[in-house]
Amino acid sequence: MGDRTHAHTGAAGRAATADRPSSVRNVVLVGHSGSGKTTLVEALAQTAGAVNRAGRVEDGATVSDYDEIEHRQQRSVQLSLVPVEWGGYRINLLDTPGYADFVGELRAGLRAADAALFVVSAAQEADAVAGTTRAVWEECAAVGMPRAIVVTHLDTARTSFDEMTRICGEIFGGDDPDAVLPLYLPVHGPEGADGHAPLTGLTGLLTERVFDYSSGERRENPPREDRRTALREARDRLIEGIIAESEDETLMDRYLGGAEVEVGTLVDDLERAVARGTFHPVLAAAPAAAGARQGIGTVELLDLVTRGFPTPLERPLPGVTPLHGASLPELSCDPDGPLVAEVVKTASDPYVGRVSLVRVFSGTLRSDETVHVFGRGLTDHGRESRPFHEAEVRVGALSSPFGKQQRPLTACIAGDLACVAKLGSAETGDTLSGTDRPLLMAPWAAPDPLLPLAVEAHSKADEDKLSQGLSRLVAEDPTMRLEQNQDTHQVVLWCLGEAHQDVALDRLRNRYGVQVDAVPHKVSLRETFAAPSTGRGRHVKQSGGHGQYAICEIDVEPLPAGSGIEFVDKVVGGAVPRQFVPSVEKGVRAQAARGVAAGHPLVDVRVTLRDGKSHSVDSSDAAFQTAGALALREAAAETRIQLLEPVAEIQVLVPDDYVGPVMSDLSGRRGRVVGTEQSGPGRTLVRAEVPELEIGRYAVDLRSLSHGAGRFDRAYARHEAMPPQLAERLGERRENNPNDA
Repeated sequence: MGDRTHAHTGAAGRAATADRPSSVRNVVLVGHSGSGKTTLVEALAQTAGAVNRAGRVEDGATVSDYDEIEHRQQRSVQLSLVPVEWGGYRINLLDTPGYADFVGELRAGLRAADAALFVVSAAQEADAVAGTTRAVWEECAAVGMPRAIVVTHLDTARTSFDEMTRICGEIFGGDDPDAVLPLYLPVHGPEGADGHAPLTGLTGLLTERVFDYSSGERRENPPREDRRTALREARDRLIEGIIAESEDETLMDRYLGGAEVEVGTLVDDLERAVARGTFHPVLAAAPAAAGARQGIGTVELLDLVTRGFPTPLERPLPGVTPLHGASLPELSCDPDGPLVAEVVKTASDPYVGRVSLVRVFSGTLRSDETVHVFGRGLTDHGRESRPFHEAEVRVGALSSPFGKQQRPLTACIAGDLACVAKLGSAETGDTLSGTDRPLLMAPWAAPDPLLPLAVEAHSKADEDKLSQGLSRLVAEDPTMRLEQNQDTHQVVLWCLGEAHQDVALDRLRNRYGVQVDAVPHKVSLRETFAAPSTGRGRHVKQSGGHGQYAICEIDVEPLPAGSGIEFVDKVVGGAVPRQFVPSVEKGVRAQAARGVAAGHPLVDVRVTLRDGKSHSVDSSDAAFQTAGALALREAAAETRIQLLEPVAEIQVLVPDDYVGPVMSDLSGRRGRVVGTEQSGPGRTLVRAEVPELEIGRYAVDLRSLSHGAGRFDRAYARHEAMPPQLAERLGERRENNPNDA
């Protein structure tokens, strides 16, 4: 960094093996879908000598995107690790999906990394950058994670590095836009026939030297005279921004007094400010042209990563708690300390089975040793999404992943990442620790999946494999939640969006060999009596041999919401023998569970058994159960049955600019806004109650409405009466299609 010369020691096809934490840099790439993260990883790998030629996303030839789904969709859908070597350092490049549906993979990448590169496209609008990336920037800021910004797609027409830098300063700089400044200015060649001047190099602001890539090699030249004025203005602003973050309080006075500050001093202060997360440099990058060995800006970016980003030694460990009452040791990123590691990603390989990507935070993970595995899954709101589990597991083969390739390792030290094959039933988010001192790491926040996908096995042969396939999906991806709905009898896979659903279905079919059908998701409706009614159940059969005889008369009256089913016995004189009263109640409750009008469970009524008849020989438990059910059905036929729909309490967090459209949209969904409140600068929390029938696709609709900047959570509130006209439409639809709810 700082335009210094270097020697790169990468070798094509070989990744470095870290021997100490100080030689490791863990960097996650963050950015909007299409911003160029995967292409940038390819360019960095080529410059570092890890690959001989950079692959193209369009050709399905990149190291990061190796899954068949990614090839078909031409976008990343999962976290991928590409380690490279530069200047004697191992750089673990964590490529994350940019599409919002795969934010779980992004969160895993943030957990595994110590610094972040925010990749923005110069061809993007400001709204796109703000809507999809700002929330992640704020998450990183909250924990002090160092960040830098890389501007891509400067080789396309009608793009401006200066304009994108200004936008980044406004969006990411907050109250201090001078904390987001460029280290280099792009150099463009002559304009072509289309009026676009291609990117040919960069000018270093601190050393005022041009790094020219136009020949296919990086060459150093002096700047053109006509560029010196613009260069001097940008350089002065950068120096002032660096000095403002300097620990030397006298530096600003010296600079303002006209003293020349040495470049070496500026570079040292810059590196410290970047590592502390208080200054965020902006760089430009472009993939290598055909035949070129290095992409534009890749050398500068690799230097920034190795010299400006922190080592694992400089980053605090996530919270760790002891298990079983043991004392907690003092932990640090020490290869000789107690083992604490975490599964940040789980995948299934058709040849070796389950493969776990593990970040080691303390100690050293070695193959063939036994470790303690402890796991729990939590959502964004603290609700348990899967049961606690623990086991002692022998570590299988260790390897260093390079895309889909696995290169054998004997050990993985603190601060580094490795893949572990066949780590028992370990899931994403599980903690690995020593068997003599079991520990648990605090889980990272995972968004709550709020888009339902109801699935059915396509054939009888698929039914047995469906459960196992769904369980594997959920174990791999903590942003999926599996539900067996007891009311609708549906198997529901909750996802983050439609693209997330598509990937889930694709993996079930192609990875696990389960043919499934997506069916309409049913909402758990209820029925209740709108007015009191009476019913008589008569079950009398005499067809030779032992007969059946049972008659009962009941009164039914509605109760307040939440009362359930009450059964009252008011029979006098033994009209219904004591031993058969429970039989009547059993029949009534069974019929209530099946429903009395549209097949939804009956709730909030009091059923009073007031009379009946029996036979000394032919009456039986089964006969009175049938009579009780018949009586309830007859009572329902004599009055109006009210449909009840579930209502959800939702909280929608959106930028202030979208509050009006969100509230209007909620009103159109029969929602009731119950309040709003400020939730941080520029954001508003809207609280509302909305029928669940109206928010089945709200996860998708809100994203479109707020340009990706809004999120919401939901919780069941109660069931309440459905408007009669809507109930009639549902009844008509049910008659036309009995399988539709």
